[in-house]
Amino acid sequence: MAKQQVQTSNAPAAIGPYSQGIRAGETIYVSGQLPINPATGSFAGEDITAQTKQSLENIRAVLAAAGTDMADIVKTTVFLKDMEDFAAMNKVYAEFFTGACPARSAVQVACLPKNARIEIEAVAVRSE
Repeated sequence: MAKQQVQTSNAPAAIGPYSQGIRAGETIYVSGQLPINPATGSFAGEDITAQTKQSLENIRAVLAAAGTDMADIVKTTVFLKDMEDFAAMNKVYAEFFTGACPARSAVQVACLPKNARIEIEAVAVRSE
């Protein structure tokens, strides 16, 4: 099974030696998405609500480039700068997923790139 790079200008460009996403068969691995608006190169906002929404919009854009969407996500990992943001993050997160929500882990980390409040990574399996 060959791996294929997934790339789009509708999500922030990789800031290091990694891909926005990788497709391996029908599985798409989306790298951690910071809350950067790809049009401006800046954070979508300073609060967790705006940052969560932008991170998820960036995931949506990478998945679209891979020919799939949020409904195919099977697992996410949410990295939070402050676990006190969990409830607000969860409220925004719930707006992006309906029905059988993906499995998820959420952890607090000491620091995120560019001092973001959140970063989210995802794994999706393309449905036929």
